[in-house]
This record gives sequence, C-alpha cells and structure tokens, in this order.
Amino acid sequence: MPATADTLRAPSKTLMFLEGRAFHELGAFLGALPLLSLAPKGDGHPVLVLPGLVASDTSTPPLRGFLRDRGYTVSGWRQGRNMGLRDGVQHAMVDLVHELSDRNGRKISLVGWSLGGLYARQLAKMMPERVRSVITLGSPFAGSPKATNAWRVYELASGRGAEEEDHRFGGSLAETPPVPTTAIFSRTDGICAWQGCMETPSAQSENIEVESSHCGMGHHPAVVYAVADRLAQPEGDWMPFDRSGWRSIVYPDPARQ
Repeated sequence: MPATADTLRAPSKTLMFLEGRAFHELGAFLGALPLLSLAPKGDGHPVLVLPGLVASDTSTPPLRGFLRDRGYTVSGWRQGRNMGLRDGVQHAMVDLVHELSDRNGRKISLVGWSLGGLYARQLAKMMPERVRSVITLGSPFAGSPKATNAWRVYELASGRGAEEEDHRFGGSLAETPPVPTTAIFSRTDGICAWQGCMETPSAQSENIEVESSHCGMGHHPAVVYAVADRLAQPEGDWMPFDRSGWRSIVYPDPARQ
C-alpha cells in the first residue's frame, strides 16, 4: 500500500546518521564551481532565500553567493535563527517581500530550505501578485509534521505544537501556491520523509529529485544547478525541468516508484 500523508513515518536512524555527508556535499559544491558556472544566468530579479529550522542566514551563503554571481539580486531573511513562527516572524517576512519587490520594481522568487520552504509557499499564497516563483528544498509540506526527525526540535524552539497550523498564514500547507512551484526532494533525506516533500505535478508545479542529504541540500551541486535553472526562466514562460541528455544521469525520474 502506498504511503499517505497520515501513514508517513520519519526517515530511519540509518538515514539520519548519514546526514553527516552534508560536509562532503559542501566540498563537492566547492569542487564543482567551475562546472556550475555553466548554469544559465539570471535576469537580475530579486530572490529571497529562507533558511531551515534553527538555522540562519549563515547557513545559506554558498547558495546566495552563487545566485548573486548568476546575476540575481539576492537577500537572506534577516531574522537571525529560524525558531519557527514566533511573534513577529510572519509580519517581518511579509514586510521583506514588500520591500524587495518595491525596491526592484519586480516580482520576487522565493527559495526556501526545509522550514523556510514552508514559509515560501505560504508567502506566495498570500501575495501572488508579488511572487514570481517558489522553490522548496526538502520542505515537508505534504505530510504529517511528525513524519520528520525534527518535529520535537520545532516544538521546543517555537513553543508551538508541530501539528498546529495557522490558516491566517496562507491557508493549508499542502495546497499548491498559485505561482510556478518547484519542489526539490531526496529519497535519502534523513530528516524529512521524502514523500511529504513532493508537490502534485500540474501545468505550473513540478518535482525534481536529487541524491542528497537534507542538511546539505542548500549547497549540493545538483540542487544549486537546478535552482539556477528554474530561476532563469523568463517570467510568464515557465516550463517543467528538462531531464534529457546528461541531466537524466544526475536527476532521477521523480515519478519512479
């Protein structure tokens, strides 16, 4: 029987132990920079990168720096450690989206890692007129919050129940944002059940599978390339990720069982 949102379980202890490879993935990113420079350049539109649980902007410089080199106007979230939806966090993110879009006179793209991806989806639902696209990295929006190995940390950090949703913040987490949306996931994610990190494919939503840890996803070479590829699409002319040629080797078919 295939897993459903209610039957998903957190990744195994073995996969959680393998999260240590995130350090090696950072080394792989640095070694792959010459090849990553072949990724398409951007058009200068603003990109907001949102960190994961208990992480801060200090966790995303590799991704932000790379995207800045590709020509984007990149910002971190500017709120210190991401301790969940504490008082003021939602309003500060909304204000930042307004600031970035107003200052640049353009819609912005949102890239969110883990919990940051949940924020990105909700912000896009609240302000689709200001958001150009959403990309999530290992974000568990489609399953039970307890189908992760981080839900107790979330409750401790935020003071909120893991299954407590604030429908004033964009409505249901599982609902697809009304903008082009890409969910990047890994079946070897040691923190979040990979099935809960997948989007329902549609005319403007897709999944991209990578072979990555959860904690290394923000600097894994395959992830970074995919993010750059998705952001480089002309506004209003979104197409699904092209897995033909060499990409079929790096990016498994997400529809496989």
